[in-house]
Amino acid sequence: MKYLFFIIGLFITLTSQAQDLSIQLGSNQIGQNQSFTISIVSKNGNIKSYDKFPDIEGFRKLGTSSSSQTNIVNGRVSSTHSIIMNYNASKEGTFTLPPFEINANGILLKSPGTTITVSKPVQQQYNRGMDPFEDFFGRKRSEPTDFVDIKEDAFFALTTDKKEVYVGEGFTTTLAFYVAEANRAPLQFYDLGRQLGEILKVLKPANCWEENFNIEQINGQRIVLNGKSYTQYKVYQGSFYPLNNETILFPSIGLDMIKYKVAKNPSFFGQNRQESLKKFKSKAVTVKVKELPPHPLKNKVAVGVFKLKEQINKTELKTGQSFNYDFNVYGEGNVAALTEPNVLTSENIELYPPNIQQEINRSGNRVTGGKNFDYYGIPKEPGIYKLGDYFQWVFFNLNTDKYDTLKANVVLKVTGESRKNESIISNDLGSFYDLIELESNNLMYQTNWSILRIVTNGFILLIIILAAFFIYKNK
Repeated sequence: MKYLFFIIGLFITLTSQAQDLSIQLGSNQIGQNQSFTISIVSKNGNIKSYDKFPDIEGFRKLGTSSSSQTNIVNGRVSSTHSIIMNYNASKEGTFTLPPFEINANGILLKSPGTTITVSKPVQQQYNRGMDPFEDFFGRKRSEPTDFVDIKEDAFFALTTDKKEVYVGEGFTTTLAFYVAEANRAPLQFYDLGRQLGEILKVLKPANCWEENFNIEQINGQRIVLNGKSYTQYKVYQGSFYPLNNETILFPSIGLDMIKYKVAKNPSFFGQNRQESLKKFKSKAVTVKVKELPPHPLKNKVAVGVFKLKEQINKTELKTGQSFNYDFNVYGEGNVAALTEPNVLTSENIELYPPNIQQEINRSGNRVTGGKNFDYYGIPKEPGIYKLGDYFQWVFFNLNTDKYDTLKANVVLKVTGESRKNESIISNDLGSFYDLIELESNNLMYQTNWSILRIVTNGFILLIIILAAFFIYKNK
């Protein structure tokens, strides 16, 4: 019964303590092969929700990890729960982490930031375990432990979802490590952040636009290849859009993994495995790029599968009244490179340059999204206007392998008087032009010019006489 009271008392102690949340920064003096960390720490409570960790220029996110700890000191119980984001530097140097905020459990946490100094890679020491019972029983081994190298059932591969594309057509590239379900060789990632930084320098083709899926945490996913079960660990995924027709070559890429040899005669506390580095290499992959069919706009159009969604605030209005029209192109393709629709200029409708908003989604093996062009217009002439005659957007449709055009379907009904010349009337040409209507159109002869000449000549003569007088007086 006393154990029951102890457990109840322990629970009350834990729940009665207030939760304390804070942000903790790791050491700001690290080697290039070491990680910088940002941690959300909760004392006496769990972290149930938290915002995205900040991006640090010059660093790549390696993913989050969590840890929990419970302490009992003098009968007082305390617990700590932490969420830790690991960052890896792309190069040596000094980097700045500006002040930032993270919302955790509905509480806004603030950090002043710091300055991070990254030096040369430091040599990492691994803990080679010893068997404490060898000396305890007075029988220290005189011979080294024998280790067996178990053949691994795993591979490293780069794959693309397409082997041939048009110029401007996207294809998704995945770089992943695959471990068979039947594998018995212990494997572990080694210094992945540094390796991945070097790999991407070689991997990314120069003649392509990249949409990076930004994998922040490496999680295993079960897949089946040729009837065999594997766990796939994606380390990079991105979509590439060729800018020209040059063939894209992804070279063979190597990844170092920690592989453990297993002790032939394992002991209970001794070193039962020995680690070493093994390089896994991917096969080279080629993607062929072909030209788009002939078309006057083939070097300007987007390539993909797109649709039009349009919206207008009013379809019936009077001349001089304004309207807002949204021409929203959405679908699958290089959303960031979508250009404005072709807009017909006309004296009947005055159209202003659009406000532009875009949204890009990267999920699965696809890049989708849309770009919205918000136009402001004022009709000057009454009539019925089909906006399809004013707004058109040409693209190459991958579903049909043909050029396609998205046209507006909205029809405007404008009533009222013509206001085409209103802009000229509304402009103020100044007081000079205002006086034109007040002045006479009759020719006038200027008779007072002779008097003006006499007065001017007399004034000049007076100045000459005074100048001569002062000169004579000074001499």
